Amino acid sequence: MTVQPIRLFGDPVLRTPADPVVDFDVELRKLIEDLTDTMREQSGAGLAAPQLGVGLRVFTFDVDDVLGHLVNPVLEFPDEEEQDGPEGCLSIPGLYFDTKRRQNVIAKGFNGYGDPMQIVGTGLMARCVQHETDHLDGVLFVDRLDSAGRKEAMKAIRQAEWYDPAAPPTVKLSPHPAGNPFGLGR
Repeated sequence: MTVQPIRLFGDPVLRTPADPVVDFDVELRKLIEDLTDTMREQSGAGLAAPQLGVGLRVFTFDVDDVLGHLVNPVLEFPDEEEQDGPEGCLSIPGLYFDTKRRQNVIAKGFNGYGDPMQIVGTGLMARCVQHETDHLDGVLFVDRLDSAGRKEAMKAIRQAEWYDPAAPPTVKLSPHPAGNPFGLGR
């Protein structure tokens, strides 16, 4: 088991879009193993490579007894249905805020050996896949909150025991506003 430290809110790697994976090699599979071990140790539903400080487009998930990973994900949304509910993040520990997401998602990508794969998710699985793919785009779930929600989140983050004021937090608007493929409004 190789549990790695998780990068926390304020770390610039969490705001940097990750690079596509081009080498499906033993190093990638080791990263997937580290992501899985760390996610499970922290009882998370998902974990993206940037959360371990690695700028590659790969994440792991453990939702509804389905454990897996996806490399270079591309999301599609079969309908406009949305969900709104509590969401948290291992990089923003202990804090949860209601966040709008699409209810259904189809995620296409690859496994650690470069074989094509697809995840069809609804509910919590759809939320997890969208959340982790956001990480790969340098987006945090607090970026998806409306202005009042972001203000509340920032106040809670500044009061959190783990918060480091030397690493100034930044919150940005999601690059996926209403009318985009994610269909999420402010």
